[in-house]
Amino acid sequence: MRNRITILLLAASLAVAACGDDAATTTAAATTEPAPSELVLMTHDSFAVSDGVLEAFTAETGIVVSVLQAGDAGTMLSQAILTKDDPIADVLYGIDNTFLSRALDEDLFLPYTSPRLDVVPGDLVLDAEHRVTPIDFGDVCLNYDKEAFASSGLPVPETLRNLADPRYDGTLVVEDPASSSPGLAFLLATIATFPEGGDYDWRDYWSDLAANDVLVTSGWEEAYYSSFSGGSGEGDRPLVVSYASSPPAEVYFADPPVEEAPTAVITDGCFRQIEFAGVLAGTAYPEAAGRLIDFLLSDTFQEDIPLTMFVFPASTEATLPPVFVDFATIPDHTATVDPAAIDAHREEWIEQWTDAVR
Repeated sequence: MRNRITILLLAASLAVAACGDDAATTTAAATTEPAPSELVLMTHDSFAVSDGVLEAFTAETGIVVSVLQAGDAGTMLSQAILTKDDPIADVLYGIDNTFLSRALDEDLFLPYTSPRLDVVPGDLVLDAEHRVTPIDFGDVCLNYDKEAFASSGLPVPETLRNLADPRYDGTLVVEDPASSSPGLAFLLATIATFPEGGDYDWRDYWSDLAANDVLVTSGWEEAYYSSFSGGSGEGDRPLVVSYASSPPAEVYFADPPVEEAPTAVITDGCFRQIEFAGVLAGTAYPEAAGRLIDFLLSDTFQEDIPLTMFVFPASTEATLPPVFVDFATIPDHTATVDPAAIDAHREEWIEQWTDAVR
């Protein structure tokens, strides 16, 4: 990858770190609830963790973490809402900024300010009441097949607007925003880039993409592995909506090993997905659940995130693996849409997208 990541570290002194440890100890010492033997962590089906990581929390606290995977992010949220009066878990992990307002409006979470929140950049904290805590983030970006563009002589598009150029007819595959998280993120990126009210808004843009033979698939796996031509893809389209962390994944899983990533990222029009965890209202163990939130921000968990879920840890103190440092990129700017606007207009936007594309 042309750009290498500079890992940003907080300028925290040893004294501040010690104060954080003291705060965590104080929280634990103030516990008045009975100590549970188990906490249930509700999450999405993409959740992954290395062997021994959650066991570290058990060794520290004596509490076993039972993971309940409940479908994709939207399905997980719906289940949490349906059971909020008698919750089936203690902590929910994996709600992102595309569904955040809905979750907060449903009063799913108890406010909790982790003593480790000071390792998280402020721009990841989207709830001032700290009902949810940022745990990781990933940037949905266009990826391209480097060899395909080099051999065709076609210039790599530098902006989203370039994709409407007839030269890129039949080159792009995207995911349906009604059924795919990265598909929805890319739709939001186009809404932010081509807002309503202008001479050329996002609906015009998608009409032009449709005229340019954009291919729409139901999900990321079909788009990346079956339709995209780069890396592990087996298709014939050199452009795909994927993640900024896809190039390091291509290197990490390559067999035989490769010296450089076969794919790269177009940083214009990336949309940042931030995943949060929160203590579910109604849990019998709110203080123990808070300790689990603290653990999710610990180096033990944060440094496991990149090579299990291929997103970035929220903590600036976490060390990234070399393959991320060498082959991933964090865009300087990402498209943003207010979570409340997403919640208010999501279904309307998807219907308008459908009309524009089909």
